[in-house]
Amino acid sequence: MSTVYNPKMTRRESLKRMGSMTSVVMIGGIAVACEAPEPEATAVDASSHWPNLDFAAISDNGYGTDPSMISPTAPWPRTLSAAQLDQVAVLSDIICPRDERGPSATEVGVPDVIDEWVSAPYSSQHRDRVQILNGLQWLDDEAGRRFGSRFVAASDAQQIEIIEDIAYRDRHDMPKFEHAVQFFARLRRLVFGGYFTSPEGVADIGYIGNVPIAGDYPGPTDEAMEHLNRVIADL
Repeated sequence: MSTVYNPKMTRRESLKRMGSMTSVVMIGGIAVACEAPEPEATAVDASSHWPNLDFAAISDNGYGTDPSMISPTAPWPRTLSAAQLDQVAVLSDIICPRDERGPSATEVGVPDVIDEWVSAPYSSQHRDRVQILNGLQWLDDEAGRRFGSRFVAASDAQQIEIIEDIAYRDRHDMPKFEHAVQFFARLRRLVFGGYFTSPEGVADIGYIGNVPIAGDYPGPTDEAMEHLNRVIADL
């Protein structure tokens, strides 16, 4: 259903989260890297209705070699429109909804971080910007073809119907969904990256960080030592 997303974090916070997203995050033993190699270009099949829009690269300055994280002036503007931010918000909560383990993606500001990411003036972020903006347009066009509405105005069931067609790897081999599948896979990685660099996401992973331990260091658990010994034996 239609929604309005209100940005939740300062530029300093979103820039910090974006910087953290260049690391590899482990989710359920699966590596989720937000930095990705350039995808192989493929022809656009007419049946896909993929918009294939081109966007000029953002020419603002980047961080430079000595960035200031104290200055209140951000090095570039965020560029997603309010309508695009609403789409990202709906998609983020479809990908990462609230559950018993923690809040939803929008509750921890994931759309802000994605806006920061696709607005950055770097080549990898520009590739993502082109793919993400085309994907958002495809979703609106597809919702219009199927239901006569924009994607965010469609019902929850209608939104999921479209997502079910592009959320699985086996649909990649279907020319009419190939580019949309690639888009959704990339967005999913960015959503997870944005979520698991938030304090709530870090807590969900179980990362403790620089927390002092009272008393003597307990050392690794028996299970950890058993695993380490198996790995050493295999080597």
